Amino acid sequence: MTIKSDSRHLYLQVIDRLKDDIAKGVFVEKEKLPSEFELAKSLGVSRATLREALRLLEEENVIVRRHGVGTFVNPRPVFTSGIEQLTSVSSMIRKAGMEPGTIYLSSSEALPSEEDVKRFHCENDESVITIERVRTANGEPVVYCVDKVPTKYLPNDFLSRQEGSIFTAIEESGQIRISHAIAFIDPTGYHEEASPILECEPETALLVLKQLHYDDNDQVVLYSKNYFRADKFSFHVVRKRV
Repeated sequence: MTIKSDSRHLYLQVIDRLKDDIAKGVFVEKEKLPSEFELAKSLGVSRATLREALRLLEEENVIVRRHGVGTFVNPRPVFTSGIEQLTSVSSMIRKAGMEPGTIYLSSSEALPSEEDVKRFHCENDESVITIERVRTANGEPVVYCVDKVPTKYLPNDFLSRQEGSIFTAIEESGQIRISHAIAFIDPTGYHEEASPILECEPETALLVLKQLHYDDNDQVVLYSKNYFRADKFSFHVVRKRV
């Protein structure tokens, strides 16, 4: 199992070796890795080299280190998608061969906050609807969603509806078409509200996807803040040389 030397830094070779062992099933998902002493000895590297490799593997979400307990292999994400196109959570779940579902937590209407006024360029007396939902895959909670929409962009009976796409509701009148979105992704650890809703373990990381959805006139018509379980979802971007 000892690392074979090549021209690269040792910690990079350790990373590749551990990833390869995980892919081959030498170390399986949720399994505890050997101690640092045992692992460094079996790989023929120093503990300092091993620690640097483990640090980077943790940043990549390949492993998770639990203080005082040990290092464990993270499950591979079940759902993966590029974020170049506006793809629904339901589509991602179906693509993985699972059945999407929705649990509605709340729908409320209120006057806009200062952030809402800046975000939607609305007046202080124009109400905003907030929808909280949990998206499920085969009944398991995987995404906690908070969506905000100015009331004027939604059908009059929207709050009485128990299901349906927010996109579809916004575009129902035929006067608005969501053309594009700007997304921001931030990793975060345990979240006091989202983590319990998603039934996460304390060490389970989350990916927070914030999106501003624009219509053809470059007006923000929907703001979404979605908390994805990082052990279930991964996102990627195709970058082209210009």
